[in-house]
Amino acid sequence: MKIFISLIRICVGVLFIFSGLIKANDPLGLSYKMQEFFEVWNLHFLNTYALSFSIIIITFEVLAGFALLLGWQKRLFLWLLLLLTIFFSFLTGYALFSGNIKTCGCFGDCIPLTAQQSFIKDIILFILVSILFVYRKYITNICKPFISIAILFFILLSTLLLQQYVLKHLPIIDCLPYKKNNHLPTLMHPSADAVADSTVITFVYTRNEKTIEFPADEFPEDFNDSVYHFVKRYDRVVRKGSGGAVIRDFTLSSIYDGNDSTQVLLQYSGNVLILFVQQMNVDDSWLENIKELNSLLQRRSGWLFVVATSNADQTNDIMHNQLHISIPILKCDATVLKTIARVNPTLYLLKHGTVMDKWSYNDFDAAIKKIKISIH
Repeated sequence: MKIFISLIRICVGVLFIFSGLIKANDPLGLSYKMQEFFEVWNLHFLNTYALSFSIIIITFEVLAGFALLLGWQKRLFLWLLLLLTIFFSFLTGYALFSGNIKTCGCFGDCIPLTAQQSFIKDIILFILVSILFVYRKYITNICKPFISIAILFFILLSTLLLQQYVLKHLPIIDCLPYKKNNHLPTLMHPSADAVADSTVITFVYTRNEKTIEFPADEFPEDFNDSVYHFVKRYDRVVRKGSGGAVIRDFTLSSIYDGNDSTQVLLQYSGNVLILFVQQMNVDDSWLENIKELNSLLQRRSGWLFVVATSNADQTNDIMHNQLHISIPILKCDATVLKTIARVNPTLYLLKHGTVMDKWSYNDFDAAIKKIKISIH
């Protein structure tokens, strides 16, 4: 039994460490997933705290995994892990059975799991943690308590510093479709043998204070507008397609006439710099770097420099009217921007639609240095 419990202990501990570290590489990704749940549940006031929740959960996963392997405070951490797996099972179960959330972000964007896969994983994990809790007497410390405390303090500090680093720079391991060396036009088109999702139009009504869903071709026999009150309609996916485009909804359009400029930039034969910015302030320090870049690239053949933002009016006012920086401004969807620019803002260098490099605002000095070398 002791060997069996030790094997489970190692598997569970390593899984939590792996899950935490892979999300620590991109804590904003988990915070966006949390916001997706908050939006569905109408808990909009929690959106402000999503990143803090993300950092806490990620740090705890890593810390709890190491604590389990070390055998330190086993009763406390097994209780916490048991509660955490119940919570995760609820989230993934809701995502699976409600259909409102497509993926749960258990392993971030690096290892995408469907809602069904995530739910099964969490149920298995709950069973394993329950076994460890029942047979915790077989879990022993592998080193002295003060050494365990020192190790866990180092792990805690390292995990927090890792998250601080990627929040200021960019994910160390880029698992997003806009990563370096990816050819965006290819990812924006479905494969030749792509199969579209099979969907059914579904209506949601309330009747006697109960919510009822039914497909468009199966209205209840007693349906009556005075009894059934319309809530919404949506397309329910009954069979998932395959081979669809990896990148969807990536569109850059003019703030003046709304013309789509996406393909012009992706097919441009020279170098294209795109500054993706969600919001800005007139006193942002990185704007000095943008001024320098703009001055450097003006009247340079083979270079285009544009700004893409979801807040076009504010950006246009600050860039053009207040700072007098003459850079074309394009509109980009706010949700797409969250994926493209994990740090606000992020600068991309494209050539023939391929991502050659990208930098967070904290690394704009390095970007300018590289661009100067390219020019000369």
